[in-house]
Amino acid sequence: MFSEGALLWHVLASTRRVMIGFLVATLIAIPLGIVLGTSRISRAVFDPILSFLRPLPSMSWIPLSLLWFGISETQKYSIVFMGTFAPALLYVIEATRNIDPLLIRAARNLGANRWQVMREVILPGSLSQIISGFKIILGLSWTCVISAELVAAKEGLGFLIMNGKEFFQTDTVVLGMVMISVTVLITDIVLRKIENKVLAWQR
Repeated sequence: MFSEGALLWHVLASTRRVMIGFLVATLIAIPLGIVLGTSRISRAVFDPILSFLRPLPSMSWIPLSLLWFGISETQKYSIVFMGTFAPALLYVIEATRNIDPLLIRAARNLGANRWQVMREVILPGSLSQIISGFKIILGLSWTCVISAELVAAKEGLGFLIMNGKEFFQTDTVVLGMVMISVTVLITDIVLRKIENKVLAWQR
């Protein structure tokens, strides 16, 4: 499979789906989480919605996503997004709320407005905790995409595992499992390097 390029094709298909769904969830969760973490009114409005979405596993979104998007790439992206957005948002909210209030008061006393406080104090101060949480969320993203590929896909590691199961090919199933672990390990190494650059000031 490696010499034919099929293995790399499956790995890249799953990785693309994970990264697009995960990045969309991240780009929405970070600014929204900072706003919710610093506003009691906004948090009171959104808390019931989050409490409703958070317990839903990624598998529960598959029938609805198939009705909305059909068997398409958008459907796979939506499964990853729906399965990771609520946990990612909660991580950002909690990281924001853990900022030392003394730092916020000091910034306001120096003339910073609300948006400057969010950008210059809250975001840098919570970034370390946010990145740590998002590493866990990235692992959850792989669970989501594999669930989607097991049900409706023509490529990807989830499809590889399911196809191996259908034809009683134990070696193919194990290969798919191993490649998931290897791909997540490589992604984690890349994230660690990005974290070291972004948070270089902490060292």
